Amino acid sequence: MEITKIESQRNPSRVNIYIDGEFSFGLLAEIQYKYDLTEGMKIDREYIEKVLLEEEQAKAKNQALRYLGYRQRSEKEIRDKLNKSEFSEDIIENTISYLKEYNLVDDLEFAKSFAKDKINLNDFGPQRIRHELYRKGISNEIIEKVLEEGKDDEYNRALALGKKKLPSYKNDDRNAKYRKLGGYLQRKGYSYDCVSKVLRELVK
Repeated sequence: MEITKIESQRNPSRVNIYIDGEFSFGLLAEIQYKYDLTEGMKIDREYIEKVLLEEEQAKAKNQALRYLGYRQRSEKEIRDKLNKSEFSEDIIENTISYLKEYNLVDDLEFAKSFAKDKINLNDFGPQRIRHELYRKGISNEIIEKVLEEGKDDEYNRALALGKKKLPSYKNDDRNAKYRKLGGYLQRKGYSYDCVSKVLRELVK
């Protein structure tokens, strides 16, 4: 087999490869240069498969990098994204290794940032944060480490949130206030003991 024509695509970073006079495949220009593909070059099926594997790997890396461009991601989120695009397990593993090598994916840093945002922006308590992190594939070890750092502030955060929410129940009797505020704080992810302490303080 012989490469008979190489032409640029509309996207200048890609080229079309023609073999024996017929279109064969599209390719990133950087991979063309890496494998020194030129017109008139003799090529066999094994070499083509090697080139196409490199192309597939590049696609996976680029997709992962675009996905990370929106916000920080957990390793599981990236794996799920690549699996959805039907990349092979080897391609996915290589992509994850590449991202880790350049510190582009780090579940501990992701968990710390996620927990901080959920506390500051959503008033979430530790139980809700634990559940959300678990869904994103974060290990129990990392979850516990992250939650331990903010453990001492749980009551104060719950108390402040309770004070903010309590006026919305001003027309309710004591039992209704107790039930509604307790349910609200528990849904936000605060522990039963913490919520009970807040209710004793606020609902007289």
